Amino acid sequence: MRNLLNFILRYSTWFVFLFYVLLSCVLIFSNSLYRQSIYLTSANSVSSTLNSGVGEVTGYFALKSRNASLEQRVARLEAEVLNSRRQIAAYRAVLADSLGTNADMKSYRFDYIMAPVITSSTHRKRNYITVEKGTADGVRPGMGVVDHNGLVGVVNVVGPHTARIISVLNDAQKFSVKLKGTDFVGTLVWKGNDPHVAYVEEIPRHVRCHLGDSIVTSGFSTSFPGGIPVGIVMAQVRGDDDNYFTLKVRLASDLGNLRSVSIIRDIYAAELDTLANYDLK
Repeated sequence: MRNLLNFILRYSTWFVFLFYVLLSCVLIFSNSLYRQSIYLTSANSVSSTLNSGVGEVTGYFALKSRNASLEQRVARLEAEVLNSRRQIAAYRAVLADSLGTNADMKSYRFDYIMAPVITSSTHRKRNYITVEKGTADGVRPGMGVVDHNGLVGVVNVVGPHTARIISVLNDAQKFSVKLKGTDFVGTLVWKGNDPHVAYVEEIPRHVRCHLGDSIVTSGFSTSFPGGIPVGIVMAQVRGDDDNYFTLKVRLASDLGNLRSVSIIRDIYAAELDTLANYDLK
């Protein structure tokens, strides 16, 4: 109590000053409607400015969690689209046979694991991407990787909590692709230099192809389902073999600006790999 009294006595001059300032403000604004309106307008303006600033700051810090939530929703929607397509195709096959056969077949073959990107390169001959998901999250070597635009790469090395992806921009990696709407399959390769351009080789010469045609994954692997966007045909160039030609393709994904990717999990992968390697035992 003594300390409080000493504090009040020491700063009594300031307390008296503040008292007279408040009293003056009350007298000024209480007897004039015009001054009251000015006070209320100014107070509202200051309050709105402060609230706007606070809202922008808190909104900025909430962006990361919002983006993560949106990316997870996009990954779930992409998985639902792919599995819905497969389910429709399967039911059509069932109906063509009989209305009741294989009604209990498994509907969902593909799932997505959303992974934040840690590092990514585009200027080397063999580029890689590192993501913040690993074996603890169900990631395994050989899994395909996409973003919201299309093909990104394939997982090749996995740790408990991180994984390395072989990017499309890697001259040692090839991907099975095809012209959208056809059964003509080719091989996607990257030849360096431009991170936005790759080439599709081994397209038969009799195939009709036009600028702007879409290239998609073929689906002939456990890494990728068919139909994932790869790029758009820019030009037709001469191939090494007279029976085939090569397509110059603008890639759908901007691999120099990745923030997160989706890793594709095929629940039939182990079974299909076992069948593929059966004669090698």
